[in-house]
Amino acid sequence: MRVYEGSPRQDYEEVLRSIGAYLDQRGMREILLAEAPDGFIVQGLVVSEAKGSATSDSMGRQVKETLTFLDDDISRFMEEAVARRKAGAPQPDFAAAGYYERALRVIGRYIDQQKPRDVFFFEQDRAFVLRLLIGTQTGARHVLAEFTGEEIETMVEQGPSYRATPGGRQLTGSPAAGQRPGKQ
Repeated sequence: MRVYEGSPRQDYEEVLRSIGAYLDQRGMREILLAEAPDGFIVQGLVVSEAKGSATSDSMGRQVKETLTFLDDDISRFMEEAVARRKAGAPQPDFAAAGYYERALRVIGRYIDQQKPRDVFFFEQDRAFVLRLLIGTQTGARHVLAEFTGEEIETMVEQGPSYRATPGGRQLTGSPAAGQRPGKQ
């Protein structure tokens, strides 16, 4: 999905937030996300129900699952997410969101600032390593960025300060301390 060639509302922050909400619903963990020409491919670990077990309370087992999110799927997720957030929940949407919805949203915000041509990242133990293909005057090159679990939590906590107030005024804030973007 080439978010900068499409509708202005299709930015990485909102796209990844919507994918994250879906992953939270699936119970997926330890994710890998790769951008493809027509969407995103996500792999992660999920718990599958144990089959053929004699007891009904068996735990199940972790298996790797691969999901493909096409542009149409992402559009639908984004529309569902907007409808869910406008459903009149008593608490702010960022407080009600699951881990991946919050984490992928702030990662998406960071990615939007970089304006990459292509995105790949993986997560392990709530830390994320990103590889972004960035266009430069001398051609494209890959740039790495790494965020620890603590840095992600700090970015999530600071997230509301980057969004508009009910009156439409944009709040300001500084980027999370400790970010280590641009490692090569």
